[in-house]
This record gives sequence, C-alpha cells and structure tokens, in this order.
Amino acid sequence: MTVRWGVVGPGRIAEMVVRDFTHVPDAEVVAVASRSAERAGAFASRHGIGRTHTGYRAILDDPEVDVLYIATPHPQHRAVALAAIEAGKAIMVEKAFTVSSVATREIAAASRRTGVFAMEAMWTRFFPAVVRLRELLADGAIGEVRSVQADLGVRNLTDAGDRYLAPELGGGALFDLAVYPISFAQMVLGEPSVIAATGALGPTGVDLEESILLGWPDGRSAALQASLRCAMPGSARVIGTDGWIEVPPRFHHPDRIELHRHGAEPEEIVLPATGGGYAHEIAEVTARVAAGEQESPVMPLADTIAVQDVMAAVADQLGMIPEEGPATL
Repeated sequence: MTVRWGVVGPGRIAEMVVRDFTHVPDAEVVAVASRSAERAGAFASRHGIGRTHTGYRAILDDPEVDVLYIATPHPQHRAVALAAIEAGKAIMVEKAFTVSSVATREIAAASRRTGVFAMEAMWTRFFPAVVRLRELLADGAIGEVRSVQADLGVRNLTDAGDRYLAPELGGGALFDLAVYPISFAQMVLGEPSVIAATGALGPTGVDLEESILLGWPDGRSAALQASLRCAMPGSARVIGTDGWIEVPPRFHHPDRIELHRHGAEPEEIVLPATGGGYAHEIAEVTARVAAGEQESPVMPLADTIAVQDVMAAVADQLGMIPEEGPATL
C-alpha cells in the first residue's frame, strides 16, 4: 500500500525532506498546506505535488492524506498536531516537537487516547551509522557506558529580525541546535535526574548559547554544548569502561563512526545515508502507519517527552520564557 503524505509548512526544512520521498517507494507526497496560497502553489510546482491547501484546516479535511509532516515554526506545532490527531491523521512533527513540556504531553496524550500515530522527526536516530552505534552499545562493545559528550554550534550573527532570534517563532539555540545533543544523550543514557545549565540570552530573550551537564543517580553524565554565536565541530563521543565510540562531525547526520576498543586499533565503520538523510525517518513512519502502529520504537513519545523536559529545565535555568502557540487552530 502507498501511504499518502501531506506537508504543513513548506519552508526550508520541508524543501529538503520532500526531496527524499523518491527513496521511499511506499510513500508519496500528495498535498501541501500553507497560510499563503502563493507559497503552497510554488512548493507544489517545484516538487510535483498534486494538491494545495490554503490554511492548515483544509488539509486536515483532505480524505486523500494519511500522514502529515508538520514543519511550521516550533510554537505552531501544538495546534496543528492536536488538530491533526483529532482528524485521524498520523503525524511526523519536526524537531523540536514543541517549545514546552505541557504541549508535548498534550500531543502524546492525544495520540495515545485516539491510537493515532505520532513521532518526532529526529532524523539522527534513523541514520544507519547511529543505528549501528546503538547495536554496538547493546552488544557491550565498549563495556559499560558511562558518559556522552556532544556539541553543535554555528556562527549565526544575524539581525534582530531573524527567525532564530524571534521568540514568537521558537528562536534560540535550544530548539534548533541543543535539541540534537540532548536527544543524543537521552538516546544513549536515558532520562537524567540532574540538569544544570549555564548560557547567555540575546536582546530578544532567546538563548544564544548554553552548556548543559546532565547527571544520573549512578554517576553517569553528559556534557553538552550548543551555540548560535560560535561555530563548533559538531562531534559526539560515547565513553564506556572498555573504550569509546566517536561520531565525527556533524554527529547529527553522520556517515560513519569510529570504534575505539582498549588495546585494539581504531575501527572505522562507514555507513552512508540514503539521499539527503531524511529517507530513513520517512520510511520508518510509512512502515509504522501502514502496519497500523501508534508509535515508533526508535523514537517513542516517551523519549520525546524526556528530551522536552530537559529543554524546559534548561530554558528555566537560563531565564528564557518560550512562547508556546495556542492549542487550537
């Protein structure tokens, strides 16, 4: 069966994601929705999409759409996701899932209540190199895992009108960059019991950079950094009692990993992604929806909630007040 997709929010990320549908034979993009008819039409023309909708409500009523890929600004995810679930549309929501723990829990609760599939579009977890990393950790390749280190930063010196500095659009390093190292650490180590953060806010009240230390009751830890003002390597490292695994830059979309076992030569494992790297998460959602499943075991809602809780704690410690959008369209 072909799973029919609709795109909500035809922006920069959606442009890249849609190109990878050519690599997923059981998935097809059949509709796109935007608040701008012109923007929806131009996007549809560029990508050969058959139908356009002006406004988000219209695509919810489209009987030919099975799944919605939600790529609007972060604060708008909540309303679109909740409305989509109530309309019976499966959803893949671009990271960060929302800008608050409350909104993320609302969406997860709605999905579980209705049985409608929902997943965060955290593409990193589906890359073949990351899948292999998780297999190696499960097999004890580096012994007992004790810590994670990860950073992601860009030198994005923009004016005050840029989206990355706009609180009403979910601006700041936290929701666009820090979400990656936080999710990576949570994937490896689980939900932390200690969260400590320091950083800097810009004149618009969004975070420009942060350093985050996560801790677990047994002493495991994660040291994470993100920045909109400083370029960083974008590397990650998982350290265990018998070695470590290096994820070279950029760790959130890697094509290889390096396994370092104590007493052995380093082993490079090369596993390129398909297409632009988005095909793997598209294939995951397509397969789960076709099978009538409610969640992905690779990116379950419980993990998304745990990551969102860390981001909420970081925002609070930095003094940032995220501007969550309304709960209804």
